[in-house]
Amino acid sequence: MLVNVVKTVGLVSLLCTACLTQASEPSAAAKEQAARDVSLKQKFPVQYKSWLETSEQTEREDMLASYPAAIILWAGSSFAKEYNSPRGHHFAVADVTHTLRTGVPPKAGDKGLSASCWTCKTPDAPRLMNELGIEGFSAKNFTEVGKEVNSVVYCTDCHVDGKAELALPRPHAQDAMAKVHLPFDKQNNNMKGAQVCGQCHVTYYFQPERSNKVNIPWIFGNNVDDIEKYYDTRRFYEWIHPISQTPILKARHPEFEHWSRSKHAEAGVTCITCHMPETTDEQGNSFTSHKVSKALNHFDEVCQSCHKSEKKIISALDKNKATIDAKARKVEGLLVKAHYEAAAAWDAGATWPVMNDAIMAIRHSQWRWDFAMASHGLYAHNPEEGNALLDMALRQVKYARTSLDEILKKFDVKSVNYPDISSKASAHAAVGIELEKLTEAKKKFIKEDVDKNWSEVTKYGYE
Repeated sequence: MLVNVVKTVGLVSLLCTACLTQASEPSAAAKEQAARDVSLKQKFPVQYKSWLETSEQTEREDMLASYPAAIILWAGSSFAKEYNSPRGHHFAVADVTHTLRTGVPPKAGDKGLSASCWTCKTPDAPRLMNELGIEGFSAKNFTEVGKEVNSVVYCTDCHVDGKAELALPRPHAQDAMAKVHLPFDKQNNNMKGAQVCGQCHVTYYFQPERSNKVNIPWIFGNNVDDIEKYYDTRRFYEWIHPISQTPILKARHPEFEHWSRSKHAEAGVTCITCHMPETTDEQGNSFTSHKVSKALNHFDEVCQSCHKSEKKIISALDKNKATIDAKARKVEGLLVKAHYEAAAAWDAGATWPVMNDAIMAIRHSQWRWDFAMASHGLYAHNPEEGNALLDMALRQVKYARTSLDEILKKFDVKSVNYPDISSKASAHAAVGIELEKLTEAKKKFIKEDVDKNWSEVTKYGYE
């Protein structure tokens, strides 16, 4: 199977100059990168082969179908449209191209989605930042830049060109590590490896005052309270919730943050240790696997030096997951009610001086819930922090609902109409998302633009 994959969708076919000429003549820098990427495959064949195996990681979960309450919590944002669990690195560009979250080209006069959404998917992003400037890149539209994307997460995302030496090519990551006093060039190789992963496996936001460039909010630190302090100080919000009028914060896969405070981090165990262990090729030579697979797949190589029993680890992880999931579902259910109770209070005539405490409690509770649940692998990486986040989220949403109950009594509101969140379809209907229309518009864009004008890597797995 793998041989066929290499023949049909290997990096050479994805990055060859022929692929780059479908829409328009590529820039000299794009041609140079394509040639360089092909040469790296030839120079590091075993690493390339293991990287290619990420194409086997095809399973993904429809998170909105599994957890419909999230649709209500994310109402007003693109996350409420579609949200799937991640697949292997090889699908990164194609998945972000096809998801409903990135939509279609904007109407004339509208800005649409920022090109910053490409930042962690492709080495073309740092290349374009060098060509256009960081803000010149982020100021462009997502679909406009799509024609320039010709390669997916690859060697130069993590390494100095042509070398095994680690690198941190994304400006937002360089800035962030400096903010928490961990400048990349001053770290040992172990920490550098974690920071390389932390370029993308980290929470971030788009700075509206800087043309929506990617920024990691670590000025005060990188725990949930310090990031919240940063956002609250700036009066920042990602969107205003259309039901409760809450200024919402959104967390995005803060794996680096959770890991950095974990027992694994204290022991010097990093992302690389567990997910990219040393292995051997057919000749018995040692190399680092780039398949980026689940840690338990490598129990004998990386876990048993500290954990003597695989059975006990699995049992502990199952227990962590069950505990955290139960708390998360409880927080979600209460937040849904809080959003609609706030809506009822507004409708009854409540004003901001009356509503402020309750609205801020909703904001802070949902932020902690999101900071926990947006993190892939929290059950293993830092379950202690995950539980603490959800415990505080629970206290905050209860406070919000207590405050709202008093407000509703003041305005003599006898009942609140809560939404049906028993399914993805009912939750979408509750917030007015017409999935069929969004899907048809996306399909039309893919057929008429992407399939004709974008490179093969943007279609990988969707042919």
